[in-house]
Amino acid sequence: MAKHLHPSVEKFKQFVKKHPKIIQEVRSGKKTWKEFYEDWYLFGEDDEIWEPYKQDRSSVKQTGKGNKKWFEKIANMLQNIESDEVQKHLESVQQAIVAIQNIIAQFQGAEKQHTRAAKDEHPFSFRKD
Repeated sequence: MAKHLHPSVEKFKQFVKKHPKIIQEVRSGKKTWKEFYEDWYLFGEDDEIWEPYKQDRSSVKQTGKGNKKWFEKIANMLQNIESDEVQKHLESVQQAIVAIQNIIAQFQGAEKQHTRAAKDEHPFSFRKD
């Protein structure tokens, strides 16, 4: 009796046939089938994360292409960042740091006062005559 797999699992099996190095990764214990399946499900078949697993790949050419794609993604992210929003977040972080510094200073001041009071309150006072 043949088992009928879910259609997405069948698609994943076909995908693995196109990317045989995935099998090597699973056999070596670097990743599990579940991890690969989840990545495939989330990122899709055309994502650049699958480049290292393709069968016919020249490492020098792909590394260059991967770096270009990475830089393009970073450049796009930087273009989409609004400077006003970044400024607001930086101000919030700065205010938080100042508040933390004030709290630390208060604790240090209270500790110094406590040690001074402890030194001044000796039960027996010895003086030189």
